[in-house]
Amino acid sequence: MRVPGIVFASRALLPDPSTDQALRQVANVATLPGIARASYAMPDVHWGYGFPIGGVAATDVALGGVVSPGGVGFDISCGVRLLAADLDRDGLRNRLGGLMDILGHAIPRGLHRGAVWRLPTREGLHDILTGGAQYAVEAGHGVPRDLLRCEDGGIVTGAEPARVSARALERGLGQVGSLGSGNHFLEVQVVEEIYHEPAAQAFGLRRDQVCVMIHCGSRGLGHQVCTDHVRLMEEAMPRYRIAVPDRQLACVPVESPEGRAYLGAMAAATNYARANRQLLTEATRRAFESHLGVAVDLVYDVSHNLAGLEMHDLDGERRQLCVHRKGATKALPPWHPDLPPGLAETGQPVLIPGTMGTASYVLAGVPGNPAFHSTCHGAGRTQSRHAAARSIRGRTLRDDLEAHGILVRGTSWQGLAEEAPTAYKDIDTVVEVSTGAGLCGKVARLVPVGVVKG
Repeated sequence: MRVPGIVFASRALLPDPSTDQALRQVANVATLPGIARASYAMPDVHWGYGFPIGGVAATDVALGGVVSPGGVGFDISCGVRLLAADLDRDGLRNRLGGLMDILGHAIPRGLHRGAVWRLPTREGLHDILTGGAQYAVEAGHGVPRDLLRCEDGGIVTGAEPARVSARALERGLGQVGSLGSGNHFLEVQVVEEIYHEPAAQAFGLRRDQVCVMIHCGSRGLGHQVCTDHVRLMEEAMPRYRIAVPDRQLACVPVESPEGRAYLGAMAAATNYARANRQLLTEATRRAFESHLGVAVDLVYDVSHNLAGLEMHDLDGERRQLCVHRKGATKALPPWHPDLPPGLAETGQPVLIPGTMGTASYVLAGVPGNPAFHSTCHGAGRTQSRHAAARSIRGRTLRDDLEAHGILVRGTSWQGLAEEAPTAYKDIDTVVEVSTGAGLCGKVARLVPVGVVKG
């Protein structure tokens, strides 16, 4: 280990080393060339590919720091988007079933093709890979304000579609505007509690307001980009005399040709994910307008699977670092220069999805965050999908949720069972530990009333 491993957790949240090797992965990440300060793990940490999910690591570019696809994950730019409707709980009460039926029909999901925006050619896909949500809005799929409330303005510069393989393009062509499967979802939620009124007002949230949370990423395109570049880096590592304790930590120097190629492809996949969530926003707006006659505004959109070049204070000087956040969310503090207009005093909105039947949180960045402005990203699994599916039947789970007032529109009983709330850590505890560790501050707690599952 070149640096310490630091885990933010309560005893109850620590992974069980007999079943989860996440803490070993924290130590493995600490061996990466150029790693700065520490290998961090967030309170929702659990085992992942190479890096733990919930892992944060920054490498010093000028000192030969590396970039590793395992520090981003297969679902590049997987993230969360929160929408706020001009509607309170009482206005939805007798119309929720109809809304969920419309959303269940309008939101493409599952493993394969099916999308809100059906691109006829790869030329249109190229525009998405370079233009992200900005291109989608310019093409009529949104409003300009959406870009002001999207991380990076909805577009990541430096995208190189030429670094995206033909196979990745093929996988992404028919999926722009779709949820995918696994833990991805679209939830209709209600703001149950406000903890910080000034921040909530700045974000556009109020108690009892109806909201929609969308959790998805770059679909098959991002998965293929990761697969392709892990393979290329495995072949290149001997040339740079890099050895790692786990082959899943394949990496190369940021400034190497292979490193720049991955960052270019990753940026393209990130733009795809931003456009994907933008298209799902449009489908959600149409559902609310047609069924309820109300408008829906974007609160914020933020990713939790990314690596990026950022400037940070390190040992008394400003350094360019490649910050990997895998299952971890950027949480910029108040007055950070990268904050969008209107959010300078509050810090960056941080969106933390819970599990079906529990709760989700809106947090904000705070000063003094020790982990390169990073915090948790969700509840964090404690059971594999197979173990979860063995513990409960999907139909039973659906019936239990609906008995508690949460309407479910899923694609399969198996998929529902795999995402049972009992397969995850307690989201309230994860958030309490995150705020207690100085990683973020609480703004609002939201509870689900309807869920569309991938």
